[in-house]
Amino acid sequence: MPNTHHRPLLDLQPTEIWKQFQLLCDTPRPSFHEQKIRQVILDWAQGIGLSCYIDTCGNLLIKKPATAGMENRKTIVLQGHLDIVAQKNADTEHDFVNDPILTQINDGWVSAIGTTLGADNGIGVAAALAVLASNDIAHGPIEALFTIEEETSLRGATELESGILEGTILLNLDSEDRGEVYIGCAGGVDINGAKQYDTLATASDSSSYELKISGLRGGHSGLDIHKGVGSANVLLARLLDQLNKQCDFSISSIEGGTLRNAIAREAVSTLNFTATELEKAQQIITQQLATFKAQLKGVDDFLEISLSEVEKAQQQISSQSQSEVINLLYALPHGVESMSRELENVTHTSINLGVITLDNGELSVCLLARSLEDSQTNALAQKTAACLALAGIQAQLDSEYPGWLPDPNTGLLKQFLDIHQQEMGFPAKVKVIHAGLECGIIGAKYPKMEMVSFGPNIRGAHSPQERLEISSVDDFWRLLVKLLASL
Repeated sequence: MPNTHHRPLLDLQPTEIWKQFQLLCDTPRPSFHEQKIRQVILDWAQGIGLSCYIDTCGNLLIKKPATAGMENRKTIVLQGHLDIVAQKNADTEHDFVNDPILTQINDGWVSAIGTTLGADNGIGVAAALAVLASNDIAHGPIEALFTIEEETSLRGATELESGILEGTILLNLDSEDRGEVYIGCAGGVDINGAKQYDTLATASDSSSYELKISGLRGGHSGLDIHKGVGSANVLLARLLDQLNKQCDFSISSIEGGTLRNAIAREAVSTLNFTATELEKAQQIITQQLATFKAQLKGVDDFLEISLSEVEKAQQQISSQSQSEVINLLYALPHGVESMSRELENVTHTSINLGVITLDNGELSVCLLARSLEDSQTNALAQKTAACLALAGIQAQLDSEYPGWLPDPNTGLLKQFLDIHQQEMGFPAKVKVIHAGLECGIIGAKYPKMEMVSFGPNIRGAHSPQERLEISSVDDFWRLLVKLLASL
């Protein structure tokens, strides 16, 4: 049920947008569980007399008539996604399906307590709801489209029911930098693979230990991939490789990362050592920790690697299987493949080693490849699939979505830039984002639709460090209101 004891957002301005964002924080909405927030919004919208429709995929469309005298304006689509990334700190108890997000305010920023905040894309959805709720904002006909499962697969946009939108202008409210407007984005594809390895009983003379890599920043696998932040999965593969070369041990399990579009912050593996080999392992871990810290200095300064005894594991994979697993994990690509030649500081092609697990002998991996060019997305996916094939694993390519090719000559962009200059007092930067915006998919379904994407300052999206700048929300809201009145 909604949290009624910790709601500092209701004291912020502009009141209407923060009121709606508080509603979103109060209502659990992780990916695959958007039905609660969808029903809350549906009931509210129908209660104020707005036309509502849920399509066959589960996306919610709400229509609001134009204000008096603006009936002949073009219909504008306000678009955002309902779901959030469910990430929490290891010491935080939180059930994302049932618990509200608890918020706090520090130094002009809103954040959550130990979890992701959900400003991605909650603040965009809140802005659209505030427009729907308003009685004093001038606008033409409005269609508010709220999609599902954007964070996991973009399924809502991909399976958006054909022909339900009448609008010819789309304002995507899912960007994270004040003063910037996005006119293009990367496409992407998931690469999944799994293989069953033989297991045997854990050696009687060994004890089991949990090897844990933690303390990393993590972040968005597109927006943060070029920043050099550490991946716990990559570090684990490197560390296991050194252990495998210098001491005798066995692997019982691995669990690294939680989402294919989040850079892995933590990775854990259950390893088995004899007393003699344990001493060697501890020395290797100490050496590798120093190496990793030096490489990540100034980027990830809180890296920790621990080795602690746990209840003895009942089984392990064979020595040969262990070498195959470690070699594969080490060989799988991760990070930036190339930077854009035309756009400064824009990642062109990248891949994220998002999730690795080894449980009861079954290894599974999940990666996400991205590129501004669909052909490069496919090439990197095929390269990764070839790597998996060398390990005897047939890759599955899933959730492929197209990029959004930038067009700097649209009338919408020109009008946005003019209004931004007038309202903000400085020119907006025209950008292309290395992440999957739903604009690419929706644009493929509605090729004549003009689109831009903009938003307030959000930092640390997809991690418990996510925070939202309060002053930038005011700028975002003022810009949206001016755009609706003038388009």
